Amino acid sequence: MTVFGCAIFGGSTLLDRATAHGNAEKTVAFYYGPTPPLEDMVGIDMVILEPDHVARPEVALQLAAKRRQALFAYVSIGEINVTRNYFAQVPRQTLRTENKNWGSWIVDQTSPLWREFLLTSIIEPLWRQGWRGFFLDTLDSYQLFAKTDLERERQRQALVETIKYLKARHPDANLIFNRGFELLPDVSQFVHAVAAESLYRGYDAVKGQYGQVTPSDRAWLTAQLANARDRYGLPAIAIDYVSPTGPDTCAETMNTASLIRAAGFIPWVTDVTLNSLVQLRCPS
Repeated sequence: MTVFGCAIFGGSTLLDRATAHGNAEKTVAFYYGPTPPLEDMVGIDMVILEPDHVARPEVALQLAAKRRQALFAYVSIGEINVTRNYFAQVPRQTLRTENKNWGSWIVDQTSPLWREFLLTSIIEPLWRQGWRGFFLDTLDSYQLFAKTDLERERQRQALVETIKYLKARHPDANLIFNRGFELLPDVSQFVHAVAAESLYRGYDAVKGQYGQVTPSDRAWLTAQLANARDRYGLPAIAIDYVSPTGPDTCAETMNTASLIRAAGFIPWVTDVTLNSLVQLRCPS
């Protein structure tokens, strides 16, 4: 990973960065498929990849640095998919409940064992490969088992401490949050951008269907992204999902991207596997 903050923005503050490089001027791409087509993403400011699918990360990262492009490694911090090669090594007492919709287990953020495993067995190997940017996913998964205000606050505080530990261990680490809005009052100074899925169009994992987001859900998420952007000076990214096999895929993709951009956020519209560059390949 190129050092996103240092290489591109120098020592400027997050507010300076947001002012000088507004959402409308930034671009982002997410690609989790095998053999990511990096040449097709030249000119994109922030590219989030599945690191297991980058065969020679040192080469990709060095090339991105020359292009002044920031690469981020996907890291799930709130739950672990059973297909991960390190799943068998995760301390079993840290696993709280199964998320059958996605084939993963949600972890207990308050467990010191989980924090140490995350930093030592997940982040550290990526750091040694040269990654300096991390897209932290599933930050709010604890809400699926934490049902009381007290329990949710304990999980939230534990996540805050984990982020602080990560930054203390690696001050040059650059972080993009997927949601995690409730963490921002405590750690916004460590965050380079905030993303959230399904602003206009999403995917229902239970029904296995793409579709429109309800107006109430859209209003809530719009307010959260706007708060991250306006109060904390963070680039705000909206990731929406469109069927890759629909008859109007290109039209739906570009229309959705336009709606997101008009709302003041950075758009990325893709399929639910994040294995598509349709937003880049459809005519604008």
